[in-house]
This record gives sequence, structure tokens and C-alpha cells, in this order.
Amino acid sequence: MSLGVVYGDLSTSPLYVYTSTLIGNLEDHQNEEAIFGACSLIFWTLTLIPLCKYVFILLAADDNGEGGTFALYSLLCRHANFSLLPNQQASDEELSAYRYGPSTHSNVSLLKRFLEKQKRPRTGLLIVVLFGSSMVIGDGVLTSAIAGALLLLACVILISLFALQHIGTHKVAFMFAPIVMLWLISIFCVGLYNIIHWNPKVVSAIYPYYIIKFFRETGRDGWISLGGILLSITGTEAMYADLGHFTAVSIRLAFVFAIYPCLVVQYMGQAAFLSRNLHSIPNSFFESIPDPVFWPIFVVATLSAVVGSQATITATFSVIKQCQALGCFPRVKIVHTSKHIYGQIYIPEINWMLMILTLSITIGFQDTTLIGNAYGNM
Repeated sequence: MSLGVVYGDLSTSPLYVYTSTLIGNLEDHQNEEAIFGACSLIFWTLTLIPLCKYVFILLAADDNGEGGTFALYSLLCRHANFSLLPNQQASDEELSAYRYGPSTHSNVSLLKRFLEKQKRPRTGLLIVVLFGSSMVIGDGVLTSAIAGALLLLACVILISLFALQHIGTHKVAFMFAPIVMLWLISIFCVGLYNIIHWNPKVVSAIYPYYIIKFFRETGRDGWISLGGILLSITGTEAMYADLGHFTAVSIRLAFVFAIYPCLVVQYMGQAAFLSRNLHSIPNSFFESIPDPVFWPIFVVATLSAVVGSQATITATFSVIKQCQALGCFPRVKIVHTSKHIYGQIYIPEINWMLMILTLSITIGFQDTTLIGNAYGNM
């Protein structure tokens, strides 16, 4: 079920990554070496951040089953007197014990003691937490806005998507999971076909040497284009922020055995196609689809782009709940949509505010490329 919510955004990033990366500053560097370098950057970005950082490290750092920036901050505060916020939950009562007497642990780290004694570093830590949470909410707005191409159709789809939120995470996941699964199978098959048909040598792009060659050739323009590379991990923060809606095991298994291999094969397939068809860079994904299956995959891609918004919408609900629990957000109504999983929630006020903001951005920009660039630079 986590496929239908957590990974909708991350799995649809192949729709725009290469176009956003190679158009603009890299227009004078559109050749096979640059494409292989971009592919290598994408591969190692996916490997180091979602796989190594989130799957193997962050998903183990839950706070009573909850995830997200504030959950991590709350977890830190349970082991040291870092908090500048009043306790708002029964589970946080133990934090006040840090005010009385020395720690029972003799091997307290220097960093911990430094942060406990100095107020400015603790204030800086809280600001970073607030900033990170704000970025997750901002991603929720931009991801939803980037889902549509035609303005009227995009607005209708977005309104429908937000109208579905009240039925609960489990039901939404049940509805969306088949779409994401079909999408993953489609991009894996298309990617594998393109690797074999166009340029099998693209597999060698996993070597980091291609990254060195990429920056050596592109210079400053290559560094600026990294905003496009970051689009390959859009929605990664939802893996941790949505932890309260699903178990860590289900999120890990879905990424390792479905999301990661499908994305790697798709990005390599797109790179193989572009290395032989440089003129297709402005519309790389759709032009890389073989003609006989173009329209079925086009329909699946459109549906998946809509589903992709769900990950950050759900993550936003979790972040707002945590902010409110720590006294950093005004009181709002929180509706628990599951009798079995406490973290599955719906917040009506936030849902409709997100919808209004998303529609405003969609109508204001009227260009998904501009929204994608804004997203990549966040």
C-alpha cells in the first residue's frame, strides 16, 4: 500500500529530470559524455540519499512510530536537553527530567554537552528544523502544481485530488497503488528496451569517473544544472515524513525491491536513448517511448503524475500535526482516519489551504517547466 502514497512523487521524476538538467545552461554541452555524466549523477544521488540515508538510517530514527523533521527533533530532545519548546505530549514529559540533576550517562559526547550549555546553537537547531518542515510543506504545494499540463484539466484534477483526502490514507493508497505499480512496470520495461536497443554502453555510467568528466567539460554550467539532478529525488522526504502512515519495513521493501531498480533502469534507458537522439532532449521521456506503446504509457504517466502529489500532501499532514504538538503551529482539527494506525490523519483546514495555494501556483505559472525549476532549487 505504501507504493500508492509514499512513492508516487519519487517514481514520476523521470518525466522531467533530463529535460530540466540538460536544457538551459547545458545547451552547449549536449553530447554523449554530458548525458552519461548526468546519468551517473542521478544514479549516485538515488543511491546515496534515498537508499543509504533514508532506507538504512533515517527510517530507523522514528519517534513513537512518527517520522519527519519535527519527529527527529523530538527524538533528539529525548536524549538531551536541546528543546526550547514547551512539552505538549504525554510522551514528552520525560524531557523535563533533564532539568534536574546530572545525566546518568558518564560518556556524554562533547557535542551534546556543548548544545545543552549554549542557547544559540540550540536556537539554530530549532530554526533548521522549522526551515526543513517549511520546505516539506512547500514541496507539497509545488509537487501538486507540477502534476498537470493543460490548465483547465490540471485544475479539475487537483480539486478532485484534494477532495479525496477525507476518505483516509489507507483508502487512498488502495486506490492509487495499482496505478503506481503499473507505472513502475512500464518505466522499467521502456528503460530496459532503450538500453538494449539504443546504447548498452550506458551501463558503464555507474562509474563515478563520468561525474568527474561531466564537471570537467561543463564547468560552472554543470554545477548550476545540479538543480535539475535534484529533481530525481523529489518526494524522498516523504519516505520519512509518511512513516506514521505506514511501517518502516513496508517503506524499505517497496523502495529496495521496486522503486530503486525501476528508476535506475529507466534513467539509464533514457540516457541511452538521448545519447543517440540529442534532438529529443526537450521532451526526453515521451520521445523515448516506443511508438507501439506510446498512448497506453502516456495515459499511465498522466495518472501517475496526479498520484505523485499524494506523497507530499500526506507528509504535510504529518508535519503539521508534529508542529502543533510542539507548540509551533496554531490549533487545527486533526481527524484520525484509521482505527489501527494512529499516524493516518487528515487535517481539513490544511487540505483546503494547500488546494488554494496549489491552484494559485498552477494558474500563476501556467508552465510546468518553471514550476519544476522552482522545485529543484528549493
